Amino acid sequence: MPAQTATSPPTTPAAAPASATQASAVPDSFGIDRVADDESLRSLLPLYLDPDLLAHLEPVLADLGPRLGGELDALAGEADRNPPVLEHRTRTGLDRQEVRVHPAYRRLQETAFGELGMAAASHRPGVLGWPEPLPPVAKYLLFYLFAQAEFGLECPVSMTDALTRTLRKFGSQELIDRWLPGLTSTDLDALTQGAMFMTEQDAGSDVGRATTTARENADGTWSLTGQKWFCSNVDAELAMVLARPEGAVAGIRGIGLFLLPRHLPDGSVNRMRIVRLKDKLGTRSMPSGEIDLDGATAHLVGDVGQGFKQMADMINASRLSNGVRSAGLMRRAFGEARYVCRNREAFGRPLIDLPLQRRQLAKLRLRAEQGLSVVMHTAEVFARADAGDDEAASVLRILTPLVKFRVCRDARKATADAMEVRGGVGYIEEFGDARIFRDAQLGSIWEGTSNIVALDVVRAAHRAGALKPLVSHLQGLLAEAADTGLPPRLRAHLDRLVLDALHALELHGDGSAEWRVRQVASATYHVLSAVVLAWEGTRIAESSGDWTRVAYATLVLEHRVLPQDPFSPPEDDAELLRHLIEGEPVDRDAVWAHAAAVLPEQTSAPTGVQTGVEA
Repeated sequence: MPAQTATSPPTTPAAAPASATQASAVPDSFGIDRVADDESLRSLLPLYLDPDLLAHLEPVLADLGPRLGGELDALAGEADRNPPVLEHRTRTGLDRQEVRVHPAYRRLQETAFGELGMAAASHRPGVLGWPEPLPPVAKYLLFYLFAQAEFGLECPVSMTDALTRTLRKFGSQELIDRWLPGLTSTDLDALTQGAMFMTEQDAGSDVGRATTTARENADGTWSLTGQKWFCSNVDAELAMVLARPEGAVAGIRGIGLFLLPRHLPDGSVNRMRIVRLKDKLGTRSMPSGEIDLDGATAHLVGDVGQGFKQMADMINASRLSNGVRSAGLMRRAFGEARYVCRNREAFGRPLIDLPLQRRQLAKLRLRAEQGLSVVMHTAEVFARADAGDDEAASVLRILTPLVKFRVCRDARKATADAMEVRGGVGYIEEFGDARIFRDAQLGSIWEGTSNIVALDVVRAAHRAGALKPLVSHLQGLLAEAADTGLPPRLRAHLDRLVLDALHALELHGDGSAEWRVRQVASATYHVLSAVVLAWEGTRIAESSGDWTRVAYATLVLEHRVLPQDPFSPPEDDAELLRHLIEGEPVDRDAVWAHAAAVLPEQTSAPTGVQTGVEA
């Protein structure tokens, strides 16, 4: 089918052509410039990107913005409606498997892997014309934006990027030299895509139960036998696979990491077979399936018995990518909801002027702003960790599961609320609301469900020794923000809440109160996001006088951390919310007054951050 263009919104065969003068009561945001529409992102880029790099990327972003709301969104809808098909035989009867994807998905691949170089950006110079590998913030900026059109393809892109990182970190020089050129190619015909085959029917989150076996061959390769139950990007040329070498001990300590090629050096297909493709709720554009390994040739990566630890590096990179993509979905959800409210009337007034609707928009935006700030900040910490900063590496160890846990869960809520704003039309598949809602469910499942990832927050705090570095990191950000001038009551609450998070995570180290771990992880995420928002806000206020992000930090405490009496009328903050929804600057006096009005006086002792926080 022909690809949709930015000037031709998606239609269905049953749709009747509209006359040139026919008006519609249904707001249609097709063609919206998603970069220009994102005031917050534009205000943050100077904080997180080198000025020369930002200037270099501005033409790329200017071109990409309207494509995300038009051409690429139409392609994503087309690919979603036409999922991949598994062909087991050729038309002449040859036993040769092929996963056929729709031309729209192929065009999206050309954009993500080729034009934008998202999988190669961290690993070689020259992507987007930049003479060095792009820093993590720049790479994840592209992920954040591209997810606002197409979420499913970003799994193959992310796994190719993460596999390349893991191979370079733990693989032999021979394997790196053989596979790195294809993994970092921006030519789709020369590209080698990556995947991660980990899950088994009886070994989901409990990876130590894996039964896939590995037998060493005389030539130093290994033969893998077993089944992998959920394999996304199932026809990728390379996959990282967990298997247990013959004679290895039970549990995670006996697991090895292997690089599995789909084709052997002579061009023949490896001894692996795609059993079937999965019929999924979301990410329908991208092929996920089941794999049967029958003595498939693979290469050991790193040390035998260190497989899960080495795979964790790939998992954590994928977890961060999941969080970034979920933040992108929330920004799209808010952007769609605001567009509808600006362009639709009810009861004689624009929806955006209705007080209750305005508060719902503000709640939706708050989640999106938290997600944006936390993923941008985490990407910055990622860069410092990769550069050899041990403290940043410890902080990253706990930030990653926090991002994966809460940003992905918030995306489920935000996309549902945005669909409700559009009403019945939002529930119809002709618009993108239902698609991004379906896609958002996936973030909380891939690379660890919410329970597993919340537990990993506590493990990172204790086993990885990340708790005190995290607290020190947050206190450092607060000290920087205070130098510019935080509202005193906001500063006092944040100081206390950072220590409350420390105490709560310390108390949950022995597993005696596991049932509370999700609530503690949520509260820690909210405190983290409020601190980062306050730091960003004071930096922006210093240069432009706009205190918007400090206002968001206050709202995080007011609505997502501190207990509220549901029968007590809240402070009348309609004017502040109007500024925040519309993306208009907020002055210092308004933010200080709001903080003084809604944040209670401090008590002399920590009260705990769990009360009123969702799990």
